[in-house]
Amino acid sequence: MKFLSGLGDRLREGLRRSQEYLAGGLGAVLETDRPIDDALLEELEELLIAADLGAALAADFTNRAREEVMFGTVTRAGQLRPLFRRFLVDMLSPAAQPLNLDHRPAVVLLLGVNGSGKTTTAAKLASSLKGSGKRVLLAAADTFRAAAIEQLKRWGERIDVEVIRQAAGSDPGAVVFDAVKAATARALDVLIVDTAGRLHTKTNLMDELVKLRRVIERQLPGAPHETLMVLDAPTGQNGFAQARVFHEAIALTGVCLTKLDGTAKGGIVVRIVRELKVPVKLIGLGERVEDLQTFDPQAFVDALVGEA
Repeated sequence: MKFLSGLGDRLREGLRRSQEYLAGGLGAVLETDRPIDDALLEELEELLIAADLGAALAADFTNRAREEVMFGTVTRAGQLRPLFRRFLVDMLSPAAQPLNLDHRPAVVLLLGVNGSGKTTTAAKLASSLKGSGKRVLLAAADTFRAAAIEQLKRWGERIDVEVIRQAAGSDPGAVVFDAVKAATARALDVLIVDTAGRLHTKTNLMDELVKLRRVIERQLPGAPHETLMVLDAPTGQNGFAQARVFHEAIALTGVCLTKLDGTAKGGIVVRIVRELKVPVKLIGLGERVEDLQTFDPQAFVDALVGEA
Protein backbone atom coordinates (compact mmCIF):
# COMPACT_ATOMS: atom_id res chain seq x y z
CA MET A 1 0.00 0.00 0.00
CA LYS A 2 1.45 3.36 -1.03
CA PHE A 3 0.09 6.05 1.24
CA LEU A 4 2.81 8.67 1.27
CA SER A 5 3.57 11.28 -1.38
CA GLY A 6 6.01 10.71 -4.22
CA LEU A 7 9.67 11.55 -3.92
CA GLY A 8 10.77 13.81 -6.76
CA ASP A 9 12.47 17.04 -5.82
CA ARG A 10 12.21 16.38 -2.07
CA LEU A 11 14.36 13.25 -2.36
CA ARG A 12 16.91 14.96 -4.58
CA GLU A 13 17.20 17.83 -2.10
CA GLY A 14 17.30 15.45 0.85
CA LEU A 15 20.13 13.45 -0.66
CA ARG A 16 22.01 16.51 -1.86
CA ARG A 17 25.00 15.94 0.44
CA SER A 18 25.22 12.26 -0.49
CA GLN A 19 24.96 13.12 -4.18
CA GLU A 20 27.63 15.79 -3.94
CA TYR A 21 30.00 13.26 -2.44
CA LEU A 22 29.27 10.27 -4.69
CA ALA A 23 28.36 12.04 -7.92
CA GLY A 24 31.27 14.42 -7.53
CA GLY A 25 33.64 11.52 -7.03
CA LEU A 26 32.23 9.64 -9.99
CA GLY A 27 32.64 12.72 -12.16
CA ALA A 28 36.30 12.94 -11.22
CA VAL A 29 37.05 9.26 -11.77
CA LEU A 30 34.82 8.63 -14.79
CA GLU A 31 36.00 11.32 -17.17
CA THR A 32 34.13 10.81 -20.44
CA ASP A 33 37.00 9.72 -22.67
CA ARG A 34 39.26 8.17 -20.06
CA PRO A 35 40.20 4.60 -20.96
CA ILE A 36 39.15 1.89 -18.52
CA ASP A 37 42.19 0.31 -16.93
CA ASP A 38 43.14 -1.25 -13.58
CA ALA A 39 44.03 2.15 -12.11
CA LEU A 40 40.59 3.55 -12.92
CA LEU A 41 38.80 0.52 -11.51
CA GLU A 42 40.84 0.69 -8.31
CA GLU A 43 39.94 4.37 -7.89
CA LEU A 44 36.28 3.57 -8.53
CA GLU A 45 36.27 0.75 -6.00
CA GLU A 46 37.85 2.97 -3.34
CA LEU A 47 35.26 5.69 -4.01
CA LEU A 48 32.32 3.30 -3.60
CA ILE A 49 33.71 1.96 -0.34
CA ALA A 50 34.25 5.49 0.98
CA ALA A 51 30.62 6.31 0.10
CA ASP A 52 29.48 3.58 2.52
CA LEU A 53 28.30 1.28 -0.24
CA GLY A 54 30.43 -1.50 1.22
CA ALA A 55 33.51 -3.38 0.02
CA ALA A 56 31.49 -6.33 -1.28
CA LEU A 57 29.29 -4.19 -3.51
CA ALA A 58 32.27 -2.16 -4.72
CA ALA A 59 34.03 -5.38 -5.72
CA ASP A 60 30.89 -6.72 -7.41
CA PHE A 61 30.47 -3.63 -9.53
CA THR A 62 34.11 -3.35 -10.58
CA ASN A 63 34.00 -7.03 -11.58
CA ARG A 64 30.85 -6.29 -13.58
CA ALA A 65 32.66 -3.40 -15.25
CA ARG A 66 35.57 -5.67 -16.18
CA GLU A 67 33.13 -8.14 -17.78
CA GLU A 68 31.49 -5.39 -19.81
CA VAL A 69 34.90 -4.18 -20.98
CA MET A 70 35.92 -7.73 -21.90
CA PHE A 71 32.74 -8.20 -23.98
CA GLY A 72 33.22 -4.81 -25.62
CA THR A 73 29.91 -3.32 -24.43
CA VAL A 74 31.77 -0.66 -22.43
CA THR A 75 34.88 0.99 -23.78
CA ARG A 76 35.13 4.39 -22.08
CA ALA A 77 34.88 5.59 -18.49
CA GLY A 78 31.84 7.78 -19.22
CA GLN A 79 29.80 4.67 -19.96
CA LEU A 80 30.26 3.31 -16.45
CA ARG A 81 27.95 5.79 -14.71
CA PRO A 82 24.75 4.60 -16.49
CA LEU A 83 25.93 1.03 -15.96
CA PHE A 84 26.32 1.76 -12.25
CA ARG A 85 22.85 3.30 -12.09
CA ARG A 86 21.27 0.18 -13.65
CA PHE A 87 23.32 -2.01 -11.32
CA LEU A 88 21.99 -0.20 -8.24
CA VAL A 89 18.37 -0.11 -9.41
CA ASP A 90 18.41 -3.85 -10.17
CA MET A 91 19.83 -4.59 -6.74
CA LEU A 92 17.53 -2.27 -4.80
CA SER A 93 14.24 -3.05 -6.57
CA PRO A 94 13.43 -6.16 -4.48
CA ALA A 95 13.86 -4.02 -1.33
CA ALA A 96 10.99 -1.69 -2.22
CA GLN A 97 8.25 -3.47 -0.31
CA PRO A 98 5.13 -1.81 1.11
CA LEU A 99 4.24 -1.95 4.78
CA ASN A 100 2.17 -4.97 5.72
CA LEU A 101 -1.02 -3.27 6.88
CA ASP A 102 -3.55 -5.85 5.72
CA HIS A 103 -4.54 -6.92 9.26
CA ARG A 104 -6.87 -5.23 11.75
CA PRO A 105 -5.20 -4.11 13.77
CA ALA A 106 -1.88 -4.17 11.95
CA VAL A 107 0.84 -3.88 14.59
CA VAL A 108 4.01 -1.97 13.71
CA LEU A 109 6.86 -2.36 16.22
CA LEU A 110 9.55 0.33 15.92
CA LEU A 111 13.04 -0.56 17.18
CA GLY A 112 16.40 1.19 17.26
CA VAL A 113 18.95 2.89 19.48
CA ASN A 114 18.20 6.15 21.27
CA GLY A 115 18.61 9.17 19.03
CA SER A 116 17.72 7.36 15.82
CA GLY A 117 14.37 9.11 15.52
CA LYS A 118 12.00 6.31 16.59
CA THR A 119 9.52 8.50 18.43
CA THR A 120 9.33 11.12 15.70
CA THR A 121 9.04 8.41 13.04
CA ALA A 122 6.19 6.77 14.97
CA ALA A 123 4.31 10.08 15.00
CA LYS A 124 4.99 10.87 11.34
CA LEU A 125 3.85 7.41 10.30
CA ALA A 126 0.73 7.72 12.42
CA SER A 127 -0.06 11.09 10.87
CA SER A 128 0.43 9.83 7.32
CA LEU A 129 -1.71 6.75 7.91
CA LYS A 130 -4.41 8.85 9.52
CA GLY A 131 -4.32 11.14 6.50
CA SER A 132 -4.96 8.15 4.27
CA GLY A 133 -8.13 7.34 6.24
CA LYS A 134 -6.83 4.77 8.70
CA ARG A 135 -7.69 4.73 12.39
CA VAL A 136 -4.41 4.70 14.30
CA LEU A 137 -3.25 4.22 17.90
CA LEU A 138 0.20 4.95 19.34
CA ALA A 139 1.86 3.14 22.26
CA ALA A 140 4.63 4.75 24.33
CA ALA A 141 6.55 1.60 25.29
CA ASP A 142 9.85 3.40 25.89
CA THR A 143 9.02 3.68 29.57
CA PHE A 144 12.67 3.97 30.60
CA ARG A 145 12.79 7.58 29.37
CA ALA A 146 10.21 10.02 30.66
CA ALA A 147 11.18 12.36 27.83
CA ALA A 148 10.19 9.76 25.23
CA ILE A 149 6.74 9.34 26.78
CA GLU A 150 6.21 13.09 26.94
CA GLN A 151 7.46 13.57 23.37
CA LEU A 152 5.05 10.98 21.97
CA LYS A 153 2.22 12.46 24.07
CA ARG A 154 2.87 15.90 22.55
CA TRP A 155 3.00 14.42 19.07
CA GLY A 156 -0.28 12.63 19.69
CA GLU A 157 -1.94 15.89 20.66
CA ARG A 158 -0.50 17.61 17.61
CA ILE A 159 -1.71 15.02 15.10
CA ASP A 160 -4.86 14.08 17.06
CA VAL A 161 -3.94 10.43 17.61
CA GLU A 162 -4.43 8.76 21.00
CA VAL A 163 -1.32 7.57 22.84
CA ILE A 164 -1.48 4.62 25.26
CA ARG A 165 1.06 5.33 28.01
CA GLN A 166 1.94 4.77 31.64
CA ALA A 167 4.28 6.50 34.06
CA ALA A 168 8.02 6.47 33.47
CA GLY A 169 9.58 3.31 34.88
CA SER A 170 6.49 1.19 34.23
CA ASP A 171 6.72 -2.23 32.62
CA PRO A 172 6.77 -1.66 28.85
CA GLY A 173 5.05 -5.02 28.43
CA ALA A 174 2.06 -3.65 30.35
CA VAL A 175 1.85 -0.67 28.01
CA VAL A 176 1.93 -2.92 24.97
CA PHE A 177 -0.66 -5.25 26.50
CA ASP A 178 -3.04 -2.33 27.07
CA ALA A 179 -2.42 -0.94 23.61
CA VAL A 180 -3.09 -4.22 21.78
CA LYS A 181 -6.22 -4.73 23.88
CA ALA A 182 -7.48 -1.24 23.04
CA ALA A 183 -6.68 -1.47 19.33
CA THR A 184 -8.40 -4.86 19.07
CA ALA A 185 -11.49 -3.85 21.06
CA ARG A 186 -11.99 -0.74 18.93
CA ALA A 187 -11.26 -2.55 15.64
CA LEU A 188 -8.60 0.05 14.79
CA ASP A 189 -6.53 -0.25 11.64
CA VAL A 190 -2.98 0.25 12.91
CA LEU A 191 -1.15 0.18 16.24
CA ILE A 192 2.32 1.74 16.22
CA VAL A 193 4.58 0.85 19.16
CA ASP A 194 7.55 3.04 20.14
CA THR A 195 10.16 1.03 22.08
CA ALA A 196 13.27 1.70 24.16
CA GLY A 197 16.66 2.08 22.53
CA ARG A 198 18.67 1.72 25.71
CA LEU A 199 17.79 0.42 29.14
CA HIS A 200 18.73 1.82 32.53
CA THR A 201 18.45 -1.60 34.17
CA LYS A 202 20.44 -4.81 34.10
CA THR A 203 18.05 -6.25 31.54
CA ASN A 204 19.54 -6.71 28.09
CA LEU A 205 17.82 -4.53 25.50
CA MET A 206 17.30 -7.40 23.06
CA ASP A 207 15.77 -9.56 25.78
CA GLU A 208 13.34 -6.77 26.57
CA LEU A 209 12.37 -6.37 22.91
CA VAL A 210 11.88 -10.12 22.50
CA LYS A 211 9.63 -9.99 25.55
CA LEU A 212 7.54 -7.24 23.96
CA ARG A 213 7.15 -9.34 20.83
CA ARG A 214 5.89 -12.25 22.93
CA VAL A 215 3.36 -10.02 24.70
CA ILE A 216 2.00 -8.92 21.31
CA GLU A 217 2.00 -12.43 19.84
CA ARG A 218 0.12 -13.91 22.79
CA GLN A 219 -2.66 -11.37 22.42
CA LEU A 220 -2.71 -11.21 18.65
CA PRO A 221 -1.33 -14.33 16.88
CA GLY A 222 0.73 -13.39 13.84
CA ALA A 223 1.58 -9.94 15.19
CA PRO A 224 3.62 -7.79 15.09
CA HIS A 225 3.09 -7.56 11.35
CA GLU A 226 5.99 -5.15 10.91
CA THR A 227 9.18 -5.05 12.98
CA LEU A 228 11.00 -2.00 11.69
CA MET A 229 14.38 -0.73 12.78
CA VAL A 230 14.65 3.05 12.69
CA LEU A 231 18.23 3.78 11.72
CA ASP A 232 20.02 7.11 11.79
CA ALA A 233 21.67 7.28 8.34
CA PRO A 234 24.54 9.60 9.35
CA THR A 235 25.90 6.89 11.66
CA GLY A 236 27.08 5.07 8.54
CA GLN A 237 28.96 1.88 9.31
CA ASN A 238 27.99 2.01 12.99
CA GLY A 239 24.38 2.05 11.87
CA PHE A 240 24.97 -0.97 9.68
CA ALA A 241 26.46 -2.84 12.63
CA GLN A 242 23.45 -1.89 14.76
CA ALA A 243 21.07 -3.14 12.09
CA ARG A 244 22.89 -6.48 11.95
CA VAL A 245 22.58 -6.97 15.73
CA PHE A 246 18.88 -6.06 15.77
CA HIS A 247 18.16 -8.27 12.77
CA GLU A 248 19.89 -11.29 14.29
CA ALA A 249 18.04 -10.87 17.58
CA ILE A 250 14.59 -9.70 16.49
CA ALA A 251 14.25 -10.69 12.80
CA LEU A 252 13.48 -7.33 11.21
CA THR A 253 10.86 -7.06 8.49
CA GLY A 254 12.40 -3.83 7.27
CA VAL A 255 14.24 -0.65 8.11
CA CYS A 256 13.39 3.03 8.14
CA LEU A 257 16.38 5.24 7.34
CA THR A 258 16.08 8.65 8.98
CA LYS A 259 18.06 11.89 8.59
CA LEU A 260 19.14 11.13 5.03
CA ASP A 261 19.01 14.87 4.44
CA GLY A 262 21.84 15.41 6.91
CA THR A 263 24.45 12.98 5.65
CA ALA A 264 26.85 12.23 2.82
CA LYS A 265 26.47 8.56 3.73
CA GLY A 266 23.25 7.76 1.86
CA GLY A 267 25.00 4.73 0.40
CA ILE A 268 24.35 2.87 3.67
CA VAL A 269 20.89 2.10 2.24
CA VAL A 270 22.54 0.00 -0.44
CA ARG A 271 24.70 -1.94 1.99
CA ILE A 272 21.78 -2.78 4.27
CA VAL A 273 19.80 -4.16 1.35
CA ARG A 274 22.67 -6.11 -0.16
CA GLU A 275 24.24 -7.60 2.94
CA LEU A 276 21.34 -7.94 5.40
CA LYS A 277 18.67 -8.74 2.77
CA VAL A 278 16.27 -6.47 4.67
CA PRO A 279 13.73 -4.33 2.79
CA VAL A 280 13.79 -0.56 3.12
CA LYS A 281 10.21 0.33 3.97
CA LEU A 282 10.55 4.05 4.74
CA ILE A 283 13.07 6.87 4.48
CA GLY A 284 13.16 10.16 6.39
CA LEU A 285 14.28 13.32 4.62
CA GLY A 286 13.60 16.07 7.13
CA GLU A 287 11.63 17.29 10.11
CA ARG A 288 8.21 17.72 8.49
CA VAL A 289 5.57 15.01 8.63
CA GLU A 290 5.56 14.77 4.83
CA ASP A 291 9.31 14.14 4.83
CA LEU A 292 8.69 10.50 5.76
CA GLN A 293 8.53 8.70 2.42
CA THR A 294 8.13 5.25 0.98
CA PHE A 295 11.28 3.90 -0.68
CA ASP A 296 11.45 4.23 -4.47
CA PRO A 297 14.64 2.59 -5.83
CA GLN A 298 14.68 4.44 -9.16
CA ALA A 299 14.13 7.83 -7.55
CA PHE A 300 16.69 7.01 -4.86
CA VAL A 301 19.37 6.05 -7.39
CA ASP A 302 18.59 9.11 -9.52
CA ALA A 303 19.08 11.31 -6.47
CA LEU A 304 22.15 9.49 -5.14
CA VAL A 305 24.17 9.07 -8.33
CA GLY A 306 23.00 12.11 -10.28
CA GLU A 307 23.22 12.67 -14.00
CA ALA A 308 26.31 12.05 -16.05
